[in-house]
Amino acid sequence: MTYTQKTQALVSGIQEWIRCESPSSSSEGVAAMAKLVQAKAAEAGLRVEVTSIGDEVGPLVYVTNRAKEDDRPGILILGHLDTVHPIGTLQENPCRIEDDRLYGPGSYDMKAGIYLALTAMMDLADPNATRLPVDFLMVPDEETGSHASRPSIEQYAANAKYGLVCEPARPDGGKCVTARKGTGMLRLNVKGRPAHAGMQHEKGRSAIREMAHQVLALEGMTDYERGVTVSVGTIAGGTVTNTIPGRCRCVVDFRVPDMDAADGVIGRMRSLRAVDPDVELDIDVELNRPPMVKTEASAALLQMAQACASKAGFALEDAPMTGGGSDANFTSAMGVPTLDGLGADGDGAHTLNEYILVSTLEMRQEFWAKLLCELD
Repeated sequence: MTYTQKTQALVSGIQEWIRCESPSSSSEGVAAMAKLVQAKAAEAGLRVEVTSIGDEVGPLVYVTNRAKEDDRPGILILGHLDTVHPIGTLQENPCRIEDDRLYGPGSYDMKAGIYLALTAMMDLADPNATRLPVDFLMVPDEETGSHASRPSIEQYAANAKYGLVCEPARPDGGKCVTARKGTGMLRLNVKGRPAHAGMQHEKGRSAIREMAHQVLALEGMTDYERGVTVSVGTIAGGTVTNTIPGRCRCVVDFRVPDMDAADGVIGRMRSLRAVDPDVELDIDVELNRPPMVKTEASAALLQMAQACASKAGFALEDAPMTGGGSDANFTSAMGVPTLDGLGADGDGAHTLNEYILVSTLEMRQEFWAKLLCELD
């Protein structure tokens, strides 16, 4: 295919970012990615701050066109610098173009998305270029739950009128997201009583046997009609085959559509009791990301975004509620009207077939520019 000069420039920039591998587990890789973003934003005269938020994760990057004396609530763009792909994935999924598809680890989730938003913002570096100040926060740990960056996200969201998130557009049409399930985690530890499996079997209390009861109880909390899912994701226990296992642990993922469902599931999890009275349960449960619920305010924001998309040459549709969480969950829960899934169009997130559609890049960048200019 033949592309315009503008599209070719977008592709070149995105490829540079894809080739900078930045898994959440590599603070050095994320720091290298932060330097690329910092350099790109500085080209346009945007104000950039790179901040350490701990030794275990890479830095946080903040870019703004906000005048220093301007403290009005503005537009908060959220993105992440990290990917799920370990260093070396470029060898398995090299950065390349095949038929209109630009492949590479992190291309779709979300190197291209933050590149499109940032380059649109670069043309709006003058504080007077937008009706509202624009703040762009890029975090280093979204793929692992945004535990270190959540306080910063909520700090900036407290002064935001709108939230726009660069997570990839939904496949098969590039739809955006206005509702996401909340995500939570349960860590369950079972303490039994070890004993020799041959000579003193009756004195043992099997932690694995007890865990089997608890797994069934937990999985039984799934309610598809309500939109609640509970999944025991990992489990480990025992030491050797000739010993009654004294310990067993599991980690459980749960997804909920709203806070009423969240409170119900968390309450049931905290009420778990051991079937064997001689066994102890240690229950640690948390709602990591609150549900992102579609509101009248976010529906109104969607209409404004749809008008901008139409001017840019494509139709922006609203996807059904998705089970995956993002940093949009945090801003939405704070009452900030938020749109997610505004990043690149493509498919294959978290796989070795991850790609973006090159022919959509120019329209998507124009959409970002129009939206940032017209929101007030």
